[in-house]
Amino acid sequence: MKIGLFFGSFNPIHMGHLIIANIMAENTDLNKVWFVVSPQNPLKPSKGLLHEFDRYDMVKAAIADNYKLEVSDAEFHLPKPSYTIHTLAYLKEKHPAKEFKVIVGGDNLENFSKWKNHEEILNQFGLYVYRRPGVTKTTLERHANVQMIDAPLLDISATYIRNCIKYNKSIRYLVPEPVEQLIHLKNFYR
Repeated sequence: MKIGLFFGSFNPIHMGHLIIANIMAENTDLNKVWFVVSPQNPLKPSKGLLHEFDRYDMVKAAIADNYKLEVSDAEFHLPKPSYTIHTLAYLKEKHPAKEFKVIVGGDNLENFSKWKNHEEILNQFGLYVYRRPGVTKTTLERHANVQMIDAPLLDISATYIRNCIKYNKSIRYLVPEPVEQLIHLKNFYR
C-alpha cells in the first residue's frame, strides 16, 4: 500500500489542505493520504501555534467522512523539533509493508536542500509535489523520484484564517464546518 504523507502544522487545517489531500488520494497512485500533524516545524516559528492535540482533533474532524484520508500523531512520539527524516524512519519501522511518499508544495521544493537528510528523503521515499502560486520551477522537478501533480492553485493561508478569527470575521468556506465549530466552541485563536 502506497501512503502519501502530508506534513504540516495545520493551524488550522483549511479547505486548501483538504483539496490537495483529496487530489493526491484520488488522482495519483497513492492509496491513502495521512495528515502528519507536526508539533513544531523546525523551519518556522511556533508563535500562535495551538497545542498539537487540538490541531490533531481539528484534522480528525475535517476528514471524518473520507476513508482515503487519515490523521497521524507519529511526530508526537518523537523528539522535538521533529524532522521529516526521523518521522519517515519511525513510520517505516512501525509499518514495514507500506511504501511512504512525502507530499509537499512547490514552495517547499525550492527550499528542499535545507531539509535534514534531504537526499535520503528524495532517494529512499520520493516526493509528490503540488504547484503553488508564484513559485518558480526548480531542477528537482526533473528528478526521477519527484512527481509533479497538477492541482488547483489555491492561496488559502492559515495566517489569514487566524487573523479573520481574531478580528471576528467569517471563516465560512475557508475551513470545513466541523473545524469552524471546534474553533468557536473552544475559542481558538482569540
